[in-house]
Amino acid sequence: MKFIISGRNFEVSDVLKERLIKKIGKLAKFFNPDTEVHTTFSMEKNNHVVEVTIPFNGVVFRAEEKNDDMFTSIDKIVDVLERQVRKNKTKVEKKIKSAPTKDSIVSELEDSDTDDKRLKIVESKKYSVKPMTLEEALMQLNLEDDNFLVFSNAATKQVNVLYRLEGGGVGLVEPE
Repeated sequence: MKFIISGRNFEVSDVLKERLIKKIGKLAKFFNPDTEVHTTFSMEKNNHVVEVTIPFNGVVFRAEEKNDDMFTSIDKIVDVLERQVRKNKTKVEKKIKSAPTKDSIVSELEDSDTDDKRLKIVESKKYSVKPMTLEEALMQLNLEDDNFLVFSNAATKQVNVLYRLEGGGVGLVEPE
């Protein structure tokens, strides 16, 4: 694994780098040797923040931990990433055993409940839009902590958005 470590308004010590490489190195068995691990250390008020992003085979494993101790944040982030990797592995195995059809996914999306609540924009983020099938996008949404996923639909070549509904379903936004 290739580690890209940076600090945002924070000087990353060699001890922190070694601890991160040792802890995340335990996950190396799940990834190719040339997989990049992007890590950012920062301070927010009195919290130490560690953000780790691992793009791998079209899936992005991402975790962020805030704690009053940087070493504790590193330990917790490894647990989160390991859970995501295992969840993805299980889903891939299930997908191979019983591949869902597009009709079953569309009917699931149509059956989901919708809420008509108005939201205010309180935060803005930039995302890279990657081409994926609808099934891959659903899998990626389940791996992430975010409530939505912006992706390029591989079938239609258009930007789509998957989002979680409060009732437990998933919504799909497609351009006409």
